[in-house]
This record gives sequence, structure tokens and C-alpha cells, in this order.
Amino acid sequence: MSRLRLLIPIFIIAVIAGALLYKYASTGIADAIDGVIPQTNKSQSVTLIANPKTSAEKIVNGAKKEAINQVVYNAEYVSIPYPNGDVPASQGACTEVVIRGLRNAGYDLQKLVHEDMSSNFSRYPRRWGLKGTDSSIDHRRVRNLMVFFHRKGLDLTVRTDGEYTKTWKPGDIVCWDLNGNGLTHTGILSDVKGSDGLPMIIHNMGPVAIEQECLTNWKIIGHYRFPRP
Repeated sequence: MSRLRLLIPIFIIAVIAGALLYKYASTGIADAIDGVIPQTNKSQSVTLIANPKTSAEKIVNGAKKEAINQVVYNAEYVSIPYPNGDVPASQGACTEVVIRGLRNAGYDLQKLVHEDMSSNFSRYPRRWGLKGTDSSIDHRRVRNLMVFFHRKGLDLTVRTDGEYTKTWKPGDIVCWDLNGNGLTHTGILSDVKGSDGLPMIIHNMGPVAIEQECLTNWKIIGHYRFPRP
């Protein structure tokens, strides 16, 4: 009987821990939770590009709207329609900045990633124990987007020094490893440059989406341009 009493609280703790792990890890939307990595160098205001004409300019404006509307960080799994599905407009994670940025230029990442992943499933990460595609979440995972942009976009340098500074253009997508242990993050390059001469980043790692000077704050593991020129 005493052994049973000991096992009951252990079981309860395990259930709670499992639920929390599922909530924050199983989605695979690998952003920093608010307070883990604080935001710095916030911009005072965000201004849309007037009369955007190119895909890149439209992507930038789509991303900037996330910051202007102060979209609240939320990386939880949400079942959404397909295609052109979206989580509530007032919420989103770092991937929503990219998704909505490209959608503003006429590209539905939900559909594009789902179609490529369905035909090339073995090329995509299995980090979340996947046995098949899920159009509600696949395009909201940073590492899936990295595979997609590597395959379908232009894969560019991750260096930011010297002549390489010229390769970083507005509308480009950047991905980081935030802590060296696989905690990934993504954002869109702005048309506005920071004090370091590099484009500022539109991203969301909580509490809300912002435009920020942070390109070199973390280890860059991906730099892409989509659509491919």
C-alpha cells in the first residue's frame, strides 16, 4: 500500500510533464518563449513600403503588418482549413511572419509545403515522430521551411561580413539556431537597415511581432530568397 501511495504522485507528475512537453515541443514551431531570450533594439515605428511592386517588397509589407498589428506570440497547434488556412490573425509564431509575408505576395506556404512534403516526405525532418503530413502544422515548422526553401528557393550565404553584407536583401528569409541546441527561429529581412548597416528583421519571439536589429544576434543557419529569381 505504501508503495502504491508513492507511485501515484510520481504518475501524476509524469502526466503533467508530458502534457507540457507536448504543448511546447510537439508542435515543432521552434521559437523562443517570451522571457527565454529577451528582445532588444526595438524599432520605434514600422512603416510599410509605399506602392510595393516586386514580390520582395510585398513580402516585406506582409511581414511588417505583423509588427504594426502587434500580433501576439502563440506557437500552439491549431487545426486550420486547407488551402489558405491560417491561425487567428491576432496570434502567431515566428513562422507566421514568414507565412503571412509570402501570402501577401500571393504564395500560400501551407499549400506549397504540403504538396512538396507529400511528394518528398523522406526529405523532410522526422524530429516530431511524423508518419505522414499534417497541413495544419507542417508549414509552421522552421526546419520544414528550411528544407522547402532549400529545394524551391535560392539558398544563400549565412555570412554577414565584408562583401557578404551585399547578399542580404529585403524580403529574404533568415533562420537561426538560438541556443546551440536546435532551438530554431525565423524572420524576414526588412527594407530598413540597422546601425550595423545590415537589414533589420521582422520576427516574432514574443510578446509581439516587431521590426528589430538582430540579424547577427544568434547563429544563422539558413538564408533564402523566394521565389527563386
